[in-house]
Order: sequence, then structure tokens, then C-alpha cells
Amino acid sequence: MFSKKIFAAGIGLLAGWFMFFVVLESSALARVGGGRSFGSRGSRSFSAPRPAAPAPVQPATGAGQQVASAPTAGFPQQGGFLRSMAGGLIGGMAGAMLFRSLGIAGESSEAAGGGIGMLDIALIALLLYLLFSYLKKRRQAAASAYYQSSPAPEIRSTPGAPPSAAPLQGSDLDTGIAHIRQMDPSYNPSRFLEECTDLFFKIQAAWTQRDMSAATALLTAEMLATLEEQVRTMRKEGKINRLENIAVRSVDLAEAWQEGGQDFVTVKFLASLLDYTVDEKTGRISAGTKDAPIRFEEYWTFTRPVGKQPWKLAAIQQPS
Repeated sequence: MFSKKIFAAGIGLLAGWFMFFVVLESSALARVGGGRSFGSRGSRSFSAPRPAAPAPVQPATGAGQQVASAPTAGFPQQGGFLRSMAGGLIGGMAGAMLFRSLGIAGESSEAAGGGIGMLDIALIALLLYLLFSYLKKRRQAAASAYYQSSPAPEIRSTPGAPPSAAPLQGSDLDTGIAHIRQMDPSYNPSRFLEECTDLFFKIQAAWTQRDMSAATALLTAEMLATLEEQVRTMRKEGKINRLENIAVRSVDLAEAWQEGGQDFVTVKFLASLLDYTVDEKTGRISAGTKDAPIRFEEYWTFTRPVGKQPWKLAAIQQPS
């Protein structure tokens, strides 16, 4: 009876570890806006951003911007060998449990009291290690896939239809830029992309500090209200979203247009960072990982009154 309790405890421990990593794996990551689509793009709020045009000049990394030397290749996927081995171990342990419950153990088991043996302990330890390795890599892949999702927006815009596979006609973007230059002859796309990159870093920094007041001048009133509400929620729950080693891989113009006395320009960011959430009191990681950078793609729309005015972030959209 005692040996059966020990064996059951071992299986319970194994199940507990499994559930722990499954729950950790499914935790949503964050960054500015929680990886969601929200904000206002004027009359285009309900349409997906168009494919981006190549940037005329790659923007330089500004001072104080922390850049990771992470590889740009996709994260490796777990092979079938580990799954097969783990499946075999699970099957073997299940068989051993069945034979013990039916009393079909050999004489050596009876002599030893039918309890859990060193082989069982070794199998459990090996299986825990394999599960840990397997689920850790799955979390990395799942986190990358998570950022490709597009949950419901928080304010007025909703994720539109998938972007058209057809390439963006140069005249569409050129026409929008020409309209902007009519009221601001000094507008330069290359310098604008550098400015957008700077705003990207400043807004991310305000988010991870849970203090959007530092970015008040960089956000429209609608965006500021939304992000402040999300920051208040983080504070209430005692969570801190850490964003580290941010590296912007590319910044490209996607759309440019005017309406209602406002300039609008949508920029595609392809970036990577370490994105994880910690408990404010214990410092323990509750979501994400600090070991593997996450690559993501987002479309940020900036707006301003027509003319030479400062740009503000008006919307963030995820690719469909």
C-alpha cells in the first residue's frame, strides 16, 4: 500500500509539472498595447494596412536604443524524435502502472515489495527533463505565432481583411506623400522614418515603465487614454511588462493620405525584443521568456494636422 502511494505521488508530480508548463506556455505576452489592434486611422480604421513599400533609407539606430544581436532566422521547431521518445516513455510507465495494478509483476518485484524502483525514478526524471525542453521550445514558437494573431480592437478600429497579395501601386503612396508635401514642403520620407523609429522606442519605454505621461506629446488623446487604462490594469494586478534588447530590423512606409485636415502615414515595423511579464512583488516571470527574442510585425499609423506639425501615434494594427 505504501509503495503504491509513493508511485502515485510520483505520477502526480509528473502531472503537476506538465500542467505548470502548459499554463505558462499559453500565457499571453504583452508589449505596447498587448499585441492588439486599436486606435483610429480615420476613414481607414476598418481596413487593413496595405503592403509596405521599401524604405528609401534604412533608419539609423538612435542614441540610447538597445539593440540585440539576435539572429533573424525563425525559431527552430521541435523534431519528431523527442515526441516519439516522450511518447514511448509515457507508454512504458503507463504499462508498468497497469501491470502493477493487476498484480502481474514478476517475482523480483514481489521480493522488493512491489514499490517504485530506481528505473521508475530514472524514467520519471528523464521524462520531466524532456517535457521541459520540449515545452520551452514550443513556448518560443507559440509566442511568435501569438503576435501574428489579431484580437478584437479596444476602441473604434477592427482588424480588416487580410492585406491584398497584390503589390502596392507606387502611385498610391506617392500621391499621398505629394499631398502632404503641398502643405509641408520639408517633409522627407527618410527623415520621417527615423523620427518614427525614435517615437517607437520612446513609447515602448514609457509602457515598460508603466508611466505613459512621458509619452503624452507622442500620442493622440484616444491612444493615450487606451494605453493609460492598460497601464492602470497592470499596476492593479501587480505586473510589470519588461521589454529589453529592442532591435528594429526594418521600417517601411505603407500608406500616406490626407483627410479632414489631417495627415496620416502608416509605417510597418519589423522588430525583435525580449518580452516578458514579472510579478511586482516576487520578481518572478509570469508570462513570456527572457531567454529568446520574439520577432514581430506591426503597423503604426501616425497623424498630425496638415502642415509642419509634430506627428503623434494614432493607431497600432497587427497583420492579419
